[in-house]
Amino acid sequence: MDLFRKKPLTAPQSADGAKLSKTLGALDLTTLGVGAIIGTGIFVMTGVAAAEHAGPGLVLSFILAGFACVLSALCYSEFASTLPVSGSAYAYSYVAFGELLAWILGWDLVLEYGVAAAAVSSGWSGYFQGLLDGFGLHLPTALSGAYNADKGTYVNLPAMIIILLISYLLTRGVKETARFNAIMVVIKLSVVLLFIVTGFFYVKPENWTPFLPFGFHGVVNGAATVFFAYIGFDAISTAAEEVKRPQRDLPIGIITSLAICTVLYITVSLVLTGIVPYQSLNISDPVSYALRFVDQNMIAGLISVGAIAGMTTVLLVLLFGQTRLLFAISRDGLLPKSWSKVSAKTHTPVRSTWMVGGLIAVLTGFVPLDRLANLTSIGTLFAFLVVSLGVIVLRRTHPNLKRGFTVPWVPYIPLLSAATCAYLMYNLGRETWIGFVIWLAVGLLIYFLYGYKNSKLNQQ
Repeated sequence: MDLFRKKPLTAPQSADGAKLSKTLGALDLTTLGVGAIIGTGIFVMTGVAAAEHAGPGLVLSFILAGFACVLSALCYSEFASTLPVSGSAYAYSYVAFGELLAWILGWDLVLEYGVAAAAVSSGWSGYFQGLLDGFGLHLPTALSGAYNADKGTYVNLPAMIIILLISYLLTRGVKETARFNAIMVVIKLSVVLLFIVTGFFYVKPENWTPFLPFGFHGVVNGAATVFFAYIGFDAISTAAEEVKRPQRDLPIGIITSLAICTVLYITVSLVLTGIVPYQSLNISDPVSYALRFVDQNMIAGLISVGAIAGMTTVLLVLLFGQTRLLFAISRDGLLPKSWSKVSAKTHTPVRSTWMVGGLIAVLTGFVPLDRLANLTSIGTLFAFLVVSLGVIVLRRTHPNLKRGFTVPWVPYIPLLSAATCAYLMYNLGRETWIGFVIWLAVGLLIYFLYGYKNSKLNQQ
């Protein structure tokens, strides 16, 4: 049994011979990245991370998380420009480390995208219901949240509806998806900049004291928690087969979107903790709350609209990444091959898109997911760690491979990236690690019962 057989560097084919359509450019990729990164992280998690972990030192948490992401982004850029295929870190590790680790990483990414999409859609539902309340419209309690008998909620209907609507959009074609995403990105960036400009005039420096109420350990915990927000540039690389000039455009999209979002996260966290004492920010809408705190209620309402737009694009890119990941794994035979069938009309994997959308809609509709966000962080960090080490391995095993982008100072940058990710993983809680290990154990069971014997490599 060869568990470490490697995939050859050849152009992949879908189950029915059809190909994904190459329609995306550098600007499309940048907006996809911003679409995924700017959302829940700014509009929801900044408050919780400040109140429970880092205080005003949250800005250092974002700098630390951003530093880890920059290192990982360089590694992703080299892989994406060298192996422009769907599947992101799964596809890269298949070539660098072999099938078993590729499956583990692919299964990890299924968790990462799935849990993230379910959690974000739950947050989207909360903001949407708040907007309805502002117009005097109220959903029945039973339809306003996942099952919780004490609160009288049974199904989160808005969360299910937005997941299914986005799934429908994804089946219409990647270009149409990119256009919609670009419009939503413009709206939410405008709102974020409005908050920064307005809030700047209400900052009280005394709110930044003490700057590190939980010590540096709190800053590290905050960084590990908000890493959830940086999943976006990983999702960009899943679009590699649909990029017109992947060697050039993928590195531009990955690095540019990460740079834009890191600057915005740092600026928003400074302004937020400068307006409101950090102890008051353990709420679901901290950015809107900060403006209400200084009696800017009309702008706070606009922030809610921006938050809805922001979370919509996050969901769009997360579901897009999930469908392309399953498409790639299915094409390799490790999951049923019908999941990699591509529509001849829209050039999208319609079947896997509806399967993913339906499953996540059920999860977010009926299952409380408040405690699962950290599973996304640990999954993302694990993927970044493996990709970083993969750059070193591929440089040794394929030194003459044509690379559109190269990481400087190998092996030092990839090793520093891997070490930073491992350190942040270490600082996540025990419950998160237990859930992560259980998920990987289930994945290994599926691989040995189905994936190994059905692998496409068995047919070569």
